[in-house]
Amino acid sequence: MQKNKIYILIICVAATFMSCGEYQKVLNKGAVGDQYKMATEMYENQKFNKAIQLFEKVTPSYRGKPQMERIQYMIAQAHYNTKQYSLAAYYFDKFAKNYPKSSKLEEAAYLSAHSYYLASPVFSLDQKDTNEAINALQNFIYKYPDSKRLTDANKYIKELNHKLEKKSFEIAKQYYLTEDYIASIVAFDNLLADHLGTSYKEEALYTKFLASYKLGMKSIYRKKEERIKNALKFQERFKKNFSESKYLKETEKLVKELNKELNAVVALKTEI
Repeated sequence: MQKNKIYILIICVAATFMSCGEYQKVLNKGAVGDQYKMATEMYENQKFNKAIQLFEKVTPSYRGKPQMERIQYMIAQAHYNTKQYSLAAYYFDKFAKNYPKSSKLEEAAYLSAHSYYLASPVFSLDQKDTNEAINALQNFIYKYPDSKRLTDANKYIKELNHKLEKKSFEIAKQYYLTEDYIASIVAFDNLLADHLGTSYKEEALYTKFLASYKLGMKSIYRKKEERIKNALKFQERFKKNFSESKYLKETEKLVKELNKELNAVVALKTEI
């Protein structure tokens, strides 16, 4: 029994080496027709990386020929299946541009957008691919309003927008934590303007008020009155939007301190 297992293993290893040897032979010295045939076989057997190498070899020879539509699509799909999403998006975009009448046009447009979505990094990194994904998904929805993929497209847009909101919020909060209160206030204003209805609105208005409170209380005399008044306005806006907020008691306590400081500033100004 053990000998049979070893014999089978040897046969499998030998077959693998023969297969690899045949692949390298066709890849490096094979005729274009043989390379195309093997590329298709590799693709259909889900050996996508090998298929990509062969397709790249035959592309110059098939450019402008009927087979090129199929080749371009399989190249894009192969990159998608190997999780090379930025490249997949590029090739799906290229396919859609080159073959606007293709029966696979809708699928290519969706997979391009989905590739950008999958390439989108964590919120703390550069969000170029995130913005590309949102644009691609929105374009897909516009072009194919009756697509069965519409629900997924809308779901992905919501996720990506939330990622952008989180990045904007964390940037504004970081300014606050590093005591750059003016930059923090501006960043929170940008967040609220760029993302209407954001889930971070309560936290943003609350932290914006804290930044304005500290800015007002720590300001030099000639700027203190205006900044304290701005802080009081920010708290009013916060209270109006979130009258049941868990932060409300804290902000009202700080309002008392602001009014006390404001009265002292006004009294001093009167004496002067």
